[in-house]
Formats: sequence, structure tokens, C-alpha cells
Amino acid sequence: MNYCQYCAAPLVLKIPEGEDRERYCCEECDTVFYQNPKNVVGTLPVYQDKVLLCRRAIEPRYGKWTLPAGFMENGETCIEGAIRETAEEAGAKVHVKEDSLYTLTSYKHINQVHFYFRVELASLDFAPGIESLEARLFRESEIPWDHIAFTVVNITLKHYFKDCKNQHFPVRMFDVTYSNKKIKRTLVSES
Repeated sequence: MNYCQYCAAPLVLKIPEGEDRERYCCEECDTVFYQNPKNVVGTLPVYQDKVLLCRRAIEPRYGKWTLPAGFMENGETCIEGAIRETAEEAGAKVHVKEDSLYTLTSYKHINQVHFYFRVELASLDFAPGIESLEARLFRESEIPWDHIAFTVVNITLKHYFKDCKNQHFPVRMFDVTYSNKKIKRTLVSES
């Protein structure tokens, strides 16, 4: 950021009074510009003993498999965004229950928070959208584990199949960090 979007004055990077971190500030109109994490919302669409995955037609991770998800838009709730992304990427309609929140994962190093909701496919009428090469149902034994696009998807799928065994689906919160080129997954909360 270089200039104020309100008065076009040059911005200064400083710690505003009462704050604890640097922010872009306009000293002409006293506006502070906050940069906050992006929310990624998606679903874990289920049909009987299978889950719906999409093979990515875009970068990052072109050609890898993922759950339908994307950035939440202004003016929508987390679940509305997740449903929209599922329709866009997999052409699928889903049923949402009250206990649908399933995983919440924070990525501090890339300023993102990922929310995944456990949902049921409304029908088997689905097809890949413009951002997907393929949309397909998989049993646990068929999951292309070596070709999963993102850590959060791997975490969500592994816990889902483990939870299926006892039919208990707690909400889990994870922190994912990177250091020395290694991924560290930490379970923060489970309810």
C-alpha cells in the first residue's frame, strides 16, 4: 500500500497509538488500514461411505485432489461461502446439518484460516466446474493420498475416516506451521 484510498495522501507504516503492531496509516485523514487473514471455506461432501473430491484445474497444485473450497466473499457467511464453492467447483448441491462445522485450521505464515463443513450430497448430480478437471466420489481405500493438494485437506480426510468408525464427529481446531521446510500440525482443540 502506498496511498490512502480516501484522500490519496502517502501512507506511513507505523504502530498506531493503542496498537501493538505496525499498520499502514494515513497521517492526513487519520485512517488506519488493517490487513487481516483471509478465510477459506469448504465442504467435506459425503455420500454413503464416499467423499467427493475435485481435481484442481488451477494453480496452486494443478492436477492434485482437494475438497471443494475457496476464499469467502464479503456479504456471505462461512457456510454460505462453503456451499457456493461446492457448487462452483463440483456442481454439487448439499444438505447441511446443525453440527456441520468439522475442522478449523490456522495458517499463521500465510495469514489464512480454513473452515471445513461436513455435509451430505443432495444427489449424485454433480460435475466439475471451471476450476476443476474432475469431480469424483472416493471410498477411503481409493483416496489418492499421494496426490492430495493441501495439508488441511489431508488432515480433514484422515480425521473424517477415523471418526466414521465410531460415528462421532467432533469439531477440531489445528495450527499448521512451517519451519526448516517441515510442516508441523498441532491439534489445538477438540470438542
